[in-house]
Amino acid sequence: MADALFEDPRLADVYDLLEPKRPDLRAYLAMVLDLGGRRVLDVGCGTGTFACLLAQHDIEVTGVDPAAASLDVARRKPFADKVTWVLGDGASVPRISADLVTMTGNVAQVFLGDEEWSSTLRAARAALGSGGRLVFEVRDPDKEGWRQWTRERTYRNLRLPGLGPMETWTEVTEVATPFVSFRHHFVFGRDEMTLVSDSTLRFRGHTEVADSLEEAGFGIEDVRDAPDRPGLELVFIASRSSQGASTARPDRRRPGHPRRWRPGAYSQVASDFR
Repeated sequence: MADALFEDPRLADVYDLLEPKRPDLRAYLAMVLDLGGRRVLDVGCGTGTFACLLAQHDIEVTGVDPAAASLDVARRKPFADKVTWVLGDGASVPRISADLVTMTGNVAQVFLGDEEWSSTLRAARAALGSGGRLVFEVRDPDKEGWRQWTRERTYRNLRLPGLGPMETWTEVTEVATPFVSFRHHFVFGRDEMTLVSDSTLRFRGHTEVADSLEEAGFGIEDVRDAPDRPGLELVFIASRSSQGASTARPDRRRPGHPRRWRPGAYSQVASDFR
C-alpha cells in the first residue's frame, strides 16, 4: 500500500506545491536523452512530473504507480494525454520493450523485503528490450542522511495558492538499520486539519545493490554521484544482461567513492529533500 502522502487525495493534491522545484528530474531527462531513450517506463511515477516532462520531449512513456490519488493528479497535467498510466506496483510493470526503466527519488528504497526488491528488478528486466537499461538512485547508508530529518531542520510554514497556510515537517520515528521510518506532518491552517504520512525506507549499500542487480540479470555499466545531493547518493546505471551476469563492477573495491556525475553530458542540479 502506498504512503498517505501519495494515496490520500488531499495530500496528493498538494504534493507538487510542496515540491515545486525538481531540478533532479532535469538531470534524469538529460540522461535519457544522452542514452538515446525513446521508450521509457517510469516505475513509481507518483504525480507524474517526470513522465510528463519526458512526454513533452516526444518520448513514449509509461508511468506506473500504486497510488490512485497520485495518478489522478498526474492525469490532469500538461502532456499527460501522451503518457500511458498504469495503477500497479513495481512487480506488475508491463512488458513494453523499453529502452530505459527509471526509478527516481526514493522509489528504489520503498521496496523493503528482499523478495519485493528482487521481484521489482526482475520485472524491470522483463520490461526492457535488448540493450535496455535500468537507472535509479539510492541514498548512501554510510552518510546517515536521516539524521537531518528533524522538525528543526525540515519545518516549513507555507502559504499554498488557493489553499491558504500550511505547516509541515518531518521527523524520524525509528532507526533499525537498514530500515529507517519517519513521519511527515501536515497542518492545514484554513480548517485546522492535521494529517500525517508514515514512511519507511530501506538503505542498501553499494555492494548489496550491486549483488541484487547481478542476481536479477543486470550488468552494471556505471555507478555515479548524484548531482542534486553530491556525496550522499549513488546513481546506478545497469544494462539488461543476456547471461544474467555483471559485465562491470565499477567502484566495487571503493564503495564509498562513486564516479562523479559527468558535467559534460548531464545537468548540474540541486534539489531539496524529497
